Amino acid sequence: MTEIRFVDQTLRDGQQSLWGLRMRAYQAMPVLENIDRTGFHAVDMTGAGMFAVLMRTFRDDPWETVDHLARGLRNSHLRTATRTISVGGMGFAPDSVVDLWITCMARHGIDSFWILDCLLDLPRMRRIADVVTAAGAAPVPAVMYGLTDVHTDEWFAVRAAEMARWPGVEAVYVEDAAGILTPERARTLLPALVRAVDGVPIELHCHTNTGLAPQVYLEGVRAGIDILHTASRPLANGPSLPSTEATVDNIVALGHTHALDSTRFDPVAERLEHEARTAGYEIGAPSEYSVRPFDHQLPGGMTGSLKSQLAQYGMEDRLDEVLAEIPRVRRELGHPIMATPFSQIVGIQAVCNVVTGRRYEVIPDEVVHYALGHYGPVAGVLDPEVADRVLESPRGRRLANWERPQPTLRELRAQLGATLTDDELLLRALFSAEEVDAVKAAGPVPTTSPTSLARVVDQLAQVSGVRARAVSISGSGYQITLRRGTTS
Repeated sequence: MTEIRFVDQTLRDGQQSLWGLRMRAYQAMPVLENIDRTGFHAVDMTGAGMFAVLMRTFRDDPWETVDHLARGLRNSHLRTATRTISVGGMGFAPDSVVDLWITCMARHGIDSFWILDCLLDLPRMRRIADVVTAAGAAPVPAVMYGLTDVHTDEWFAVRAAEMARWPGVEAVYVEDAAGILTPERARTLLPALVRAVDGVPIELHCHTNTGLAPQVYLEGVRAGIDILHTASRPLANGPSLPSTEATVDNIVALGHTHALDSTRFDPVAERLEHEARTAGYEIGAPSEYSVRPFDHQLPGGMTGSLKSQLAQYGMEDRLDEVLAEIPRVRRELGHPIMATPFSQIVGIQAVCNVVTGRRYEVIPDEVVHYALGHYGPVAGVLDPEVADRVLESPRGRRLANWERPQPTLRELRAQLGATLTDDELLLRALFSAEEVDAVKAAGPVPTTSPTSLARVVDQLAQVSGVRARAVSISGSGYQITLRRGTTS
């Protein structure tokens, strides 16, 4: 009998998978006390993607939002993600900016960082782990799972063993972003990882795209893994993770124990379901088993992104062609693990191939950087013909000697503002001046639910992509203007 611990993903990956990171402070705050008192091992609370959506969609100050959440979770071990060579997006950031992200997050109450690098560039990951430790937080390096000819059980285990030896490591984190880890593969992979880390805890984080993750979790428990990532039921399942409710039932049925206060589950779920229905956001539902994700290996949220990209060209009906092209591109690019940023890089190249009708005629810069090794060591071997097309392209030749810019914080301050706080300096290093200025002008982050009319304004603003203060609707003989706080 083992006591199973849980990491709550409701506020971060659950809402990333189902709400597109659009959870605002006023939607989260009513559930924070119950989450805080449930007894989770850790609560994954925020990330760089959430910053981008809060700023660009709502003009909400992400630091203020983080502070509201942290105050409501004052008894919890709080976590965020960090990449090795960037902070969000597919581009690159200097080490000074990545390190400042860690430092600022730690100041705002984050005391655990999972470290993401899908190429498993161990020297870079080790550097980040040391920065996290120096900030007074705990590093949790990630083994990102993918189904390829390159990534064998031994390949993963060797790297997990090295991660486990780094000073300060709290646990080794195993993520299956595409939901393609099967129970059969789990029976060989997970015991190999448990042996490799030699007593360091392993956390298991699997998405339910194929519907197999709940079974994989049970295989993980049988292998000796005792930390599982779950989400409250309305923000679980589908492209998200298994629900806390069902996973607790399963582990209890197998004779294991937990320390969660299950009386807190329903109040959280009921409130989040209400918020989802009010905002028109998706509510998680169990996925029917599908074999297609084993081929394209896309994380759940990527399908929606591809649909949006195709819609720009009026080609929504060609999604199936893109999904068929993705596995081919992935093989040609040396089998990268399909998670950020490589799922986006492969997906965008596949869209270009389908839209133009000529493969690799259009090659995004990110593909060039990847082929040149700027993201890190490629695990597999690029298709020689494709490599020639990429590297001999005009951009390939121009970027051949490119090096990641490494300005110091002093240099960034000289460029962006000598008197800026670290928080604002980081925002201005990552986002445009217009975006940051718009956030500053928008005022305090709302912490209470807006009126129904204000919600209409907000939802129309999301469609238009601007921060609307008023919306007018007119027709034959009438005009209605909705303003924040008034109706005329």
